[in-house]
Amino acid sequence: MEISSILQDLHLSSSSSSEKPLHSPFLPPITEVLSRLQKKLIGASSDSEAISAIGCVERFFQTADPHWLFAPVSTNQGDDWAELKAAYVSLVSALIGCAALPLCEDDCSTLPAVAYQSIPSRAIPVCSALTVLLGMLGNGGSQSGLLLTVAPPICVFAITHFQNQAWTNSSSRPAAQTLQEALLKAGGWRGSSDLLMGDGSQEEEGHEGDHRGIFGGVLDVLLPQMTKDSWLRCEAVKLVFAWTLLQVTRPSLCPHLPRVLAPSLRLNDHYRPENCILGVRCLHHIVLNTPAADLRQFNRAEVLYQALFKHLYTTEAAVIQPVLSCLLDLLLVFEKPPSSLAPSSSRRKPCRHDDVLRLVLTHMEAEHKVVLRHVYASALPPYIDRMGVAVCRHLRRLERVMLGYLEVRDPPEETSRLKILDALQKSIRAAWPRMACRIDVLLRCLLKLLLDVSSDSGLVDPVKQELMDQTVVCLKLLDSCCHGNLQPLLQQVDSRCCSPEVLRCLAIVSEDRQVTCHSSMTRP
Repeated sequence: MEISSILQDLHLSSSSSSEKPLHSPFLPPITEVLSRLQKKLIGASSDSEAISAIGCVERFFQTADPHWLFAPVSTNQGDDWAELKAAYVSLVSALIGCAALPLCEDDCSTLPAVAYQSIPSRAIPVCSALTVLLGMLGNGGSQSGLLLTVAPPICVFAITHFQNQAWTNSSSRPAAQTLQEALLKAGGWRGSSDLLMGDGSQEEEGHEGDHRGIFGGVLDVLLPQMTKDSWLRCEAVKLVFAWTLLQVTRPSLCPHLPRVLAPSLRLNDHYRPENCILGVRCLHHIVLNTPAADLRQFNRAEVLYQALFKHLYTTEAAVIQPVLSCLLDLLLVFEKPPSSLAPSSSRRKPCRHDDVLRLVLTHMEAEHKVVLRHVYASALPPYIDRMGVAVCRHLRRLERVMLGYLEVRDPPEETSRLKILDALQKSIRAAWPRMACRIDVLLRCLLKLLLDVSSDSGLVDPVKQELMDQTVVCLKLLDSCCHGNLQPLLQQVDSRCCSPEVLRCLAIVSEDRQVTCHSSMTRP
C-alpha cells in the first residue's frame, strides 16, 4: 500500500489494512504527517533530494483518504481546524520554497539569467503536487475554509511562474498555468478577477462559500516582501503585485487602498525606468478604480499628483507617456474640467490643468528627440480638449509649438504632424474668437504644409492623403471662425506654384464656403 510506504519513510506507523475507520488509532494524526513532510522538504540539500521530496508529497495526496486528509483529529471545530489550516499553510509554503527565486545581495544589482537556471526544473513538480492538492480540496464543500487559506500563496506562486521571465521556460509556464486553472476550478471561480475580488453579492448575503475574493490574502503574502528594504531583492515580487492589482477593479479595490498605495508609490519613485513605468501603471489603475472622495481623503490625491508631476522633467519617453495619461485622469479628482465651467465662474482661473499644459508646452518647444516629440504631440489634443475655452491662456505658446511641429517632417507615419493638426483643430473650435488675429500666420503655415506634403515623394499615399485632408479641415475651421475672411487670402495664392493636389484642396475649402453661404441665404 503506497500510503504505508510513505508513512514508513517518514518514520510513522500505519496499519496495513485499508479498511480502517476514519480516525483509526493505526493512522497518525494528519497534522503530524504534514509536519514530517514539511521537514522533509525543508531538509532537502540538493535538487535531486528536493524533487524526490516533492514527489513524495504528491504521491501522498494522490493515495491518502480525503476524509483523513481534511478532517481534524477531534470533533472540536475551533482549535483543531486552526491547527489543520496552519499545518497545510506550512506544507504549502515549504513546497513553494523548493522553487523559491534566489535573492539579490543588495538593492542596486540584478541577478544574471544563469542564477535562475534550476528554478524551472523545481517549479514543475511543485506545480504538479499543488495541482493534486487542489483537486482533492475541490471535491467537497467542507474544505472551503481550508481552500481559502492555502489559495493566496498558491496564487502568488502560479502568477510568478506563468509569466515569461528569466526564471521560467517553455515547460514551467504551462505547468503554472495549469496550477492556476486548478485553483480556479477548485473554488468555482470564473477567472482571475473573480478569484481576487470574489462575488460581492455572496458576501453581502452572508454566505461563507468559495466566492470570497483572496486579494487581501495575496497582499498578506506580498506586502512583507514589498517593504522599502526588501522589494528590490526579488525580481518577481513587483511583477506579481502589479499583475494582481491590475485585476482588481472598483468597488473591490477601495477597501485595500491604504495597502496598495504605498507599494505603488515606491515603484513609481524608483530610478529605473521599468520600475517607474510599472508604478505609474499601478497608480493609474488606482485612480481609475477608486472614488474621488477616497483619493482626496488624507491628502492622497496631492501625494499622487506630486509623485507623477515630477516625472514630466524626465527625458524618458516610455515614462512620460503613461504619466501624462495618468495625470489627465487624476486632475479630475482635484477640479472640474476648465471647459465645463461657466464664463462667469470665479473658478475660471489658473489651476493644475494649466500647470501641466504649461510645462508640456515648455518641453515641446525645445524638444528635438523624435520619440519624445511623438509622445508630446499625442498627449496635446486630449489636454486641449479638456481645457476648452480656457486654452486661450496658452494660445501664444501653443501657436509657436504647433507651427514648429508642422514645419518638421516626421516620416514615415507623420505621427507628430497628424497629432498637431488634431490639436490645432481642437484649439480653433475651443478658442475661435481669438483666431481671427492669427489667420495670417496659421494660413501661411498650413499652405506651406500642403506644398511640402504634395511634393514629398517619400510619403506613402494613405499618409499623404490623411495629412492633406486634416489640413483642409483646419483651413475650413479658420475660414468659419473669421466669417469668410480667409477666401480673399486663398485667392491670392499663385496657382503656378502649386501642384494639382494643393489646388484641389484649396478648391474644396472655397466650394464648401460657397455652399455654406448659399444655405444661409436660402434658409427660411
